[in-house]
Amino acid sequence: MSSIHLPVPEEFSFDLCLQFLKRSPRELLHQATDDRVIKLLRIENELLLFSVRSGKEKIIIDLLDGKISALTKVILRKYVHEWFDLGSDLKPFYTMARKDDLLKGLVKRFFGYRIIGQPDLFESLIWAVLGQQINLQFAYTLKQRFVEQFGECLEFQGQHYYLFPSAEKVSQLRPDQLLALQFSRQKASYTIGIGQAFAEGKISKATLSGLTLTKAKEELMKINGIGNWTANYGLMKTFRYPDAFPLEDAGLHNAIKNQLGLKSKPDLHLVKRIFKKYKGWEAYATLYLWKSL
Repeated sequence: MSSIHLPVPEEFSFDLCLQFLKRSPRELLHQATDDRVIKLLRIENELLLFSVRSGKEKIIIDLLDGKISALTKVILRKYVHEWFDLGSDLKPFYTMARKDDLLKGLVKRFFGYRIIGQPDLFESLIWAVLGQQINLQFAYTLKQRFVEQFGECLEFQGQHYYLFPSAEKVSQLRPDQLLALQFSRQKASYTIGIGQAFAEGKISKATLSGLTLTKAKEELMKINGIGNWTANYGLMKTFRYPDAFPLEDAGLHNAIKNQLGLKSKPDLHLVKRIFKKYKGWEAYATLYLWKSL
């Protein structure tokens, strides 16, 4: 077994990130245990199974199955670096948050928590669509059925590991195939449409790279089914735009209600007013408020 070591910032908690990865037993795209997470990727047209665990001032990537080359190692390092958000400098965020009545207790309690990302933009957007207007556990149920039915699978030492369905595969699905999994007709239409947009090259991670948040959102929202919330979520999870702000998120509203002791959820005007103080760090303010739930 070969290992790769990645240094981590001082403001990083592997345990808190692992907690997030363990939040649903229905998750098929990784398997999280008490001390590590195991994931399957396709790199350079080869299936690669690996685990990530914590070390002293580093995380350790252990290669479990698949062919490894110098190029594969570079790609894998980049993927895990993105996945665990190791490139974000949180010092300015913590400096701001420690002076804020709403956030100061949260950043102390959850110090080192980071945005566990989805480096695959297609996966990120489909997951956001699946989560629209339903509770989180049913969203995980839909994703589980979707991945089991249309994703690629590797069996290793008696366990099954899955890849998210490819855009090309999804683009060729019929609505009735998704309706059979209890997708709504609208979610089925949006899912196939997003698959077609990626398969036809109308949108990709590469085409959005380097754009401003506003411009990237404009490009995403040209696709049917991707509104402001979905676009912000995808850009937050895939590109780490620190100012990506899912304004309409019900969980965010509940967190603010709880933290401020309000009798009812805040309206959008109040949420906007609160978040003016977090300019440039809206994504991380959202993350810590979500964590409070």
